[in-house]
Amino acid sequence: MSVGLAATAALLFGIGTYLMMQRQLSRLIIGIGLMGNGANLVILQGIGRRGTPAFIGDSPSSAMSDPLPQALILTAIVISFGAIAFLLALAFRSWSLTGADEVEDDVEDRLVSRRGGTSEDVEDAEALDHSDELGSTPTPRQPSGNGPTS
Repeated sequence: MSVGLAATAALLFGIGTYLMMQRQLSRLIIGIGLMGNGANLVILQGIGRRGTPAFIGDSPSSAMSDPLPQALILTAIVISFGAIAFLLALAFRSWSLTGADEVEDDVEDRLVSRRGGTSEDVEDAEALDHSDELGSTPTPRQPSGNGPTS
């Protein structure tokens, strides 16, 4: 039974990771749900053997089951349900505004990857990007003298 649970958890993590790499919000949400269930199976597998209930009866403590993994699984279920509900609300809002389920690239991320990554370069790139909309050419910023000059 342990090998079956491990294989199922690995399958859930694999499919969840694959779905989270997609650009559609619905697949991302399903992937997060599958990975949450895979994490619950890993915790369940860590419980070990069965035992008598921890709070009922007069059995010795070595024969009782540990209630901590069960509490962790319950907490993980509640947290994943809340996260999925929040992501569904975000997906619905995005779909109602854009009419598409696909996540678009962020313009600022593209600017950072093109320019090299310093904060001054990003601010200059943003100024150039906004100047294209206005039709004017901004003057480049002068270095402040606080950091290394190139």
